Amino acid sequence: MTETKQAPRRSTAKPNGLTIDRVYTSEGVHPYDEVTWERRDVIQTNWKTGENVFEQRGVEFPDYWSLNASTIVTTKYFRGALGTDQRENSLRQLIDRVVGKYTEAGRENGYFATEADAEVFEHELTWMLLHQVFSFNSPVWFNVGTKSPQQVSACFILSVDDSMDSILNWYKEEGFIFKGGSGAGLNLSRIRSSKELLSSGGTASGPVSFMRGADASAGTIKSGGATRRAAKMVVLDVDHPDIEEFIETKAREEDKIRALRDAGFDMDLGGKDIVSVQYQNANNSVRVNDEFMKAVEDGTDFGLRARMSGEVIEKVDARDLFNKMAKAAWECADPGIQYDDMINAWHTNPETGRITASNPCSEYMSLDNSSCNLASLNLLKFLNDDDTFDVERFVKASELIITAMDISITFADFPTEAITQTTKDYRQLGIGYANLGALLMAMGRGYDSEGGRSLAAAITSLMTGTAYRRSAELAAVVGPYAGYARNASAHQKVMRKHQAANDDLKVVEQMDAPVHAAATQQWAQVVELGAKNGFRNAQASLLAPTGTIGFMMDCDTTGIEPDFSLVKFKKLVGGGSMQIVNQTIPRALKRLGYRDEVAEAIVAYIAEHGHVVGAPGLKTEHYEVFDTAMGERSIKPMGHVRMMAAVQPYLSGAISKTVNLPETATVEDIADVYMQGWKLGLKALAVYRDNCKVGQPLSDGKKKEEPKAEEAPKPEVRVEYRPRRQRLPKTRTSRTTSFTVGGAEGYLTSSQYDDGRLGELFLKLGKQGSTLAGVMDAFSIAISIALQYGVPLETYVQKFTNLKFEPAGMTDDPDLRMSQSIIDYVFKRLALDYLSYDERAELGIYTASERARYVETGSYITEEEEAEMIESESLKNDAVDDMRFDESGPNQPTLITAAPDLSGAHTTAELMERVTGHAVDAPLCFTCGTKMRPSGSCYVCEGCGSTSGCS
Repeated sequence: MTETKQAPRRSTAKPNGLTIDRVYTSEGVHPYDEVTWERRDVIQTNWKTGENVFEQRGVEFPDYWSLNASTIVTTKYFRGALGTDQRENSLRQLIDRVVGKYTEAGRENGYFATEADAEVFEHELTWMLLHQVFSFNSPVWFNVGTKSPQQVSACFILSVDDSMDSILNWYKEEGFIFKGGSGAGLNLSRIRSSKELLSSGGTASGPVSFMRGADASAGTIKSGGATRRAAKMVVLDVDHPDIEEFIETKAREEDKIRALRDAGFDMDLGGKDIVSVQYQNANNSVRVNDEFMKAVEDGTDFGLRARMSGEVIEKVDARDLFNKMAKAAWECADPGIQYDDMINAWHTNPETGRITASNPCSEYMSLDNSSCNLASLNLLKFLNDDDTFDVERFVKASELIITAMDISITFADFPTEAITQTTKDYRQLGIGYANLGALLMAMGRGYDSEGGRSLAAAITSLMTGTAYRRSAELAAVVGPYAGYARNASAHQKVMRKHQAANDDLKVVEQMDAPVHAAATQQWAQVVELGAKNGFRNAQASLLAPTGTIGFMMDCDTTGIEPDFSLVKFKKLVGGGSMQIVNQTIPRALKRLGYRDEVAEAIVAYIAEHGHVVGAPGLKTEHYEVFDTAMGERSIKPMGHVRMMAAVQPYLSGAISKTVNLPETATVEDIADVYMQGWKLGLKALAVYRDNCKVGQPLSDGKKKEEPKAEEAPKPEVRVEYRPRRQRLPKTRTSRTTSFTVGGAEGYLTSSQYDDGRLGELFLKLGKQGSTLAGVMDAFSIAISIALQYGVPLETYVQKFTNLKFEPAGMTDDPDLRMSQSIIDYVFKRLALDYLSYDERAELGIYTASERARYVETGSYITEEEEAEMIESESLKNDAVDDMRFDESGPNQPTLITAAPDLSGAHTTAELMERVTGHAVDAPLCFTCGTKMRPSGSCYVCEGCGSTSGCS
């Protein structure tokens, strides 16, 4: 980061406008003149067809922007038709379009004391965007400064009443929001349940039935005309009589997906048959209250209430209902949970109405028919060379950004009149941050550590305190928000609650004391200035997913998330990509005191293994610094929950974050996460158990040509009998054999089922990353998959033994002194280790002792060994008699045992991941085919910035 040109002083608010100081820029020097620019070609290829789906050559970016970031900006945010003079081709044009509009609106609406202050505002905002210090949310880049409606908000909350007009209007309003590239959420609890009567005497349909229509509508509208699905949230109160149906809705659909998948239909994410399944376009959340959660703790009944009268019409066992929520989430990741009393306890506008819902990712929680525009700071930009956090610059950046965000409401357009009115009356903003995980790692802090949590809390407190202080200063210049007067007492009460939470914050590391001291100072000003001036904004902060804009800022981590993995995807000049070790790791090792040569060895180990366990020279007490969301040392579920709880008291809104659980997690584990979220004071939680959903993209090459209409054959109904995969238990017995064949060294690792059958093998030959090592890895995976699908080992032994190629010759194995190739040796060794004597005898494969015995006695085995084999064969036959057979396939019955789950992967990607032990149920990008990674409750592509739904 460039050094400060002038010592910053606190900008001031005057009745006639704000005085803005220079922090990053120098008078008389434009930010663009301080960087080196270069031209690049941005070309994207469809991963299925191989065809170019996007091409723009000669785009201009600073030389320090990564190719990933420039690709995302060029494809997502440059406006104008490709191939025309109207098409933007430089980052300068994009920034000028947006910043110019903000500065112009600030001038017109009296935000600046002088023209010189307006110029400083423009230059400072430009510098920060140019140097990736922060970013506005995507709709700003899409729309601001164009001829399109100036929609700046990414998050919307709608409302629906118990009338057909309102329900149909809900469908329409969602459609317009999706079309504009944003997401929406709403609470359906006002709609009468299916257990209540209509005025005509009939029975109401209930909210779940109306969800079908909304889901179908969302499925037909691509978000912003670009992504595969819209983003939406549906909330239902826990005391609604249809709550159980709501809870089980998506879990039952997941059962349907599995049944159709097993019948041969294409049910992968994006598959042609998945559209027939309902409720797949929304995130579902149950809104629970303290009364219900206490009933769960006590094991007592809980009343479900009629929507019209409020009377209890049914009582249920609270603990049983809560467990059904956890079970459904275990099965399909829905529903999430929202804690109503905690949400409304921190509500600044209770006199206007309660908070009943959220946006699709659960971070924006405010009034019905409202919206919020977002911006996120890149925390790593505030880490000084001495590994201290730059408090002064962070404060200046936060106050300037919140000023710009408020200015945007003066010119913004909104999809409905109701949202327009509420947003202009309450001016909800959502400043947040990204790269927290990278910041903590760079500072040598574990994500799941007291030091990590206390720093995150102090930074969050400082950010929100600064935002509200600036909001009070803005109120003195351009007036408080229109709804402030009726909510003044409640708003000031919430400010004092934030201040009290800050006072209670205990700083673990002494070097964090300046961050907390600055936060304390900001909150004192908030309370003082707010009482005098009021506030310009009803809410100021939240933590969004920051998916696409996180990559625009070249962040290693998004939102509040930890590092996803220690190895990162990087696009290469001229096309292609590679995996590199995250650049935060060398800085963390330096911070922890490792010498350069030791650090280099650790980085090399991470590059080869993807984790730090066993890294040469790395102390075990430092492992936690490098813990990640997935992988060998993944952060435990409660580690995520504790981090959320640490920062929640310092946010106006909530946190977009999914608590990831391993595939082995139980229903009880999820129930515990939901219960602890309530006890720790969170506002919302979502969970995801690895591999709980079927949907997984299938790469099937180029699309086949459809037959012409007149040549179309009559539909043929066929029943397909598939082999069923029997996966190995999570903990299994393995053996590793080192060997030498013709001077070539290698290692053979084989794993077995509980009954001793071979189920997996790994071959390590040559240096990691070499062609030979890669071929052997692929070969091992293919054999392992086939073994788990039932191909007998003896079949491979027949095919691969006596296969001749170099290296060949002498081995160091006493049982197999000569080998005609490495493959010949491997399968003979496997035969000796896993096949019975009779099976080996048919193949002519014997141990050294058996061959010696034959020379001496004329028999390969002793009489005692022969008796033992006969007894073993008898036991095996008894075991087969105890097995059940599925007779649905007369020509190929499927053997079903009571042991491991036989349902398996049905895509190449999943098969590969399951065998290598790195299964992550994230989709492949629909545009470029890169493996996506979680971002809040959605997925985002590191290669092109595409998201799975959230804006």
